[in-house]
Amino acid sequence: MDAEGDPPTRSRTERHKCFACYKQFKKKEHLVEHMKISYHTPHQPKCGVCQKHCKSYESLRNHLTGPLSRASCSKTFAAQGCDLCLKLYDSPSSLGKHREICHLCTPASLGTKILPSAGSVDEKYTTKGAKAIAINCGLVGGGTDGSLDLCARVCLVDEDENIIFHTYVQPQSAVTDYRYEITGLTEEHLRNSKSHKEVQDRILEILYNGESARRLMSDSGKARLLVGHDLKRGLDCLRINYPGHLLRYDIQTGEHDPYVDCVSVMRLYKRMRAQDHQVKGIGTPNSDSGFESQKAEELENMTPDELYQISKSDYKCWCLDSNIAAGCNS
Repeated sequence: MDAEGDPPTRSRTERHKCFACYKQFKKKEHLVEHMKISYHTPHQPKCGVCQKHCKSYESLRNHLTGPLSRASCSKTFAAQGCDLCLKLYDSPSSLGKHREICHLCTPASLGTKILPSAGSVDEKYTTKGAKAIAINCGLVGGGTDGSLDLCARVCLVDEDENIIFHTYVQPQSAVTDYRYEITGLTEEHLRNSKSHKEVQDRILEILYNGESARRLMSDSGKARLLVGHDLKRGLDCLRINYPGHLLRYDIQTGEHDPYVDCVSVMRLYKRMRAQDHQVKGIGTPNSDSGFESQKAEELENMTPDELYQISKSDYKCWCLDSNIAAGCNS
């Protein structure tokens, strides 16, 4: 009987791992295709422990604290991480100091006191240097069923959380539903309110900041970036057209006090703008990716790191706004 041979050896298939998210592929061409549609760049949220890139902050939070979180990352984050911004700190004292400035108190509500007909206005605001403005509109209902949105209150806040414009607005149509449970407004609040045209003109004056409407279409110049919750809805009610490249969309906290909403949105915007991705000019949407200029064979000969270096984001990261603000203040 022949001697029993050695057990067959299992050949190890080479795997190609993504430099950013660590996914592995059997074929290099599959890794290349993955990189083309993943848009991995330093602008994506990244685990401070293992450096894995995630598509969103929600997926990063799940990676760190979710039921399927990576054990080593979860353990380190529990001891050294901020549960709000998801950053890591090297000591309990530095983490404690960070939380003092990261976990902010809820801003005080303006309430629904009756305002003078002129509202609350900072007439000298256009001389100040803050770049972004937060806006929030209080909407009442018009039409037979009250479903038509009408602007009845507006508030603008600067980056230091100062009110620069706050007033009630005379709706352009008859109000059939004051939506009191949400807005806190009654007929009395709007009795001596400013006209829609007056409010519209003042808001545009603040936002344009001395720039011409023509220049805003191509170059923002000194004009303000505008942040807020559901900006399109609010601007539609104000009948204001503002260039898309100057709009920044954020979320609402649930309360419907205009000052609280403005401050909440401004805080979130400034937090995202302050991210230090240590890159310049990366993340501009619609810019050509390096993948289009390379042949398939050239891409497959690149290392995972080299593929990552030519990848570009599919959105404009707000960290790039800090460069705009710096240019305007210089």
